[in-house]
Amino acid sequence: MDKLTSMNVFVRVARAGSFAGGARELGISRAMATKHIMQLEGSLGTRLFNRTTRSLSLTDVGASYLERCQQVLLDVEEMESAVTHLQTEPRGVLKISAPPVIGASHITRAISQFLKIHQDLTVDLILQSSPGDLIDEGIDVAIYLGALDDTSMVARKLASSSMIVCGSPDYLARYGIPQTPEDLIGHSCLVNWASSPRNKWQFKSESGHTVVTVSGRMQANVADANRVAAIDGLGLVMLASYVVARDIEKGKLKAVLENYTLPPLDIHAVYPHRKYLSAKVRRFLDFLQEWLGPQVTMPGSE
Repeated sequence: MDKLTSMNVFVRVARAGSFAGGARELGISRAMATKHIMQLEGSLGTRLFNRTTRSLSLTDVGASYLERCQQVLLDVEEMESAVTHLQTEPRGVLKISAPPVIGASHITRAISQFLKIHQDLTVDLILQSSPGDLIDEGIDVAIYLGALDDTSMVARKLASSSMIVCGSPDYLARYGIPQTPEDLIGHSCLVNWASSPRNKWQFKSESGHTVVTVSGRMQANVADANRVAAIDGLGLVMLASYVVARDIEKGKLKAVLENYTLPPLDIHAVYPHRKYLSAKVRRFLDFLQEWLGPQVTMPGSE
């Protein structure tokens, strides 16, 4: 048997957590998947899985071998991609991860237009607050908001969005309109833990920089949850303009502290470090950057 094929079977079985699941992904029989694993274990002289009638788990050696196999298979994919038409025309499956709010609005609309252009391509879109592990989850591109922490990945800045502090007219009538950042200490501020600045809200004016540690009656890891709570009068929020601009236009929310400048929210595309980017990734990044433009504004805008 071809060792690369057996390694691929091993990776799929390990990810699926069962021989049947891995075989199903590859379109082969469970018996064939088992045969591939047994051949690998025979050539290595060690067990890769702990098997019981009810469960399947990696041995310590198997976990280490899985990491190496994933890298080898990725290297082979890159080498093949460099010398095939995959480098010139997008095709296959493009797996994208994006935060819920911008993913459901801007990213989804961009994907729809991109797929109309490239008929041989399909997209798997995952909406999640955290981009997750790109390698383990097989994600080609993750949309990331705010400061980047993982330097092992390659990042490309796509756009930025201005940040706005706002609250409902009812809340502001009841508790007053903050005139300075320091006034926020006396207000209920709804914190978004999914992205910076979290509970450290930063402001800039002619007199310098100010950082205020805020707190409130609700915290959430999704921007839209805080937006809804703010509309219901639960407190003030600091959110990207593309999240709240339409509510401000409709009068559901009112911007405050407009004389102060807030650091913008950067929007990046993050992807595993690769010498050769596949056509589907490269074309999508170019398309998405043009689609989002230099400044993301309100939902539904282009």
